Amino acid sequence: MSELRWHPLLGEWVATATHRQDRTFLPPADFCPLCPSKPGGLHTEVTESDYDLVVFENRFPSLSPDPPEPAIVGTDLYPVRPSEGVCEVVVYTTDHSSTLAQQPVEQFYKLVQVWTDRFIELSALDFVKYVFIFENKGEAIGVTLHHPHGQIYAYPFIPPRIEREMKQSKQHFEQTGQCLICDIVKEEHEFAGRIVAENESFTAYIPFFARYPYELHVASRQHKCDLTEFDRSEQLDLAEILKQVMAAFDRLFEISFPYMMVLHQKPSDGGDYDYYHFHIEFYPPMRTAAKLKYLAGSETGAGMFINDTLPEEKATELRAHITPAEWQAR
Repeated sequence: MSELRWHPLLGEWVATATHRQDRTFLPPADFCPLCPSKPGGLHTEVTESDYDLVVFENRFPSLSPDPPEPAIVGTDLYPVRPSEGVCEVVVYTTDHSSTLAQQPVEQFYKLVQVWTDRFIELSALDFVKYVFIFENKGEAIGVTLHHPHGQIYAYPFIPPRIEREMKQSKQHFEQTGQCLICDIVKEEHEFAGRIVAENESFTAYIPFFARYPYELHVASRQHKCDLTEFDRSEQLDLAEILKQVMAAFDRLFEISFPYMMVLHQKPSDGGDYDYYHFHIEFYPPMRTAAKLKYLAGSETGAGMFINDTLPEEKATELRAHITPAEWQAR
């Protein structure tokens, strides 16, 4: 059973998805549902015996194109609606024991192309208002499958975090005539001390306002609103900087670094959002090699993050682990 219930205190939708209690939880490699299906072996979610990258609908979705009727009748105070939408899984490689960070930069470029394709196709659905591309990596984040993969949620509304960013971006544009993230990137370049990596098209930085010790943002240097606006050169540059920062994360503590990676781009509801700016945010939970950043009372109950570190110092640490991305051919 899955449905959307209105949260009147926060003014946002909450999904209930009881069937997700039964989803696969950290299976051994021999029983991984994301590995290719082999003759005489486990029949997985991927029917082919081999693949490069693959995308399919999640077997345990929070949202679905043909959702069931809600389990309860809503009221004026507590509206309820069907959980209409799409949940997809993006599998990066057949190698169960690998990670995205360990893939060649060419695979990152293919992934950027896949993201763009899925953004276009899902945005065309009349019930989709926002396409959210993300990856949860590591048991510290709560992943249930080790096989390297990401996800895409196509929401029937603009999610609250994005809505708040857009509100701030629009307000900044109306007051200054400038894009908020363009101004953030400009200020980060002027200061320079929080920049971790950069190329002609993108800048990776730990922002002045970082809430996690190693929170990292990757923003396009030119004003672009979504993935579809990048030409081939910009796609290659995005692949390159993502490879660099993910590999640097792993070298930081010599571990497979856990994180949430989220892509923020304009909504798919047909509105005018020229003031909004494409960027990617990473939220790693590590604050040292042996300590996690927990979201406790102030963060979860009040919404105010407390960062135990200085972004300038963390950027220096991470920048020391940036190395060139090795292309076989570009």
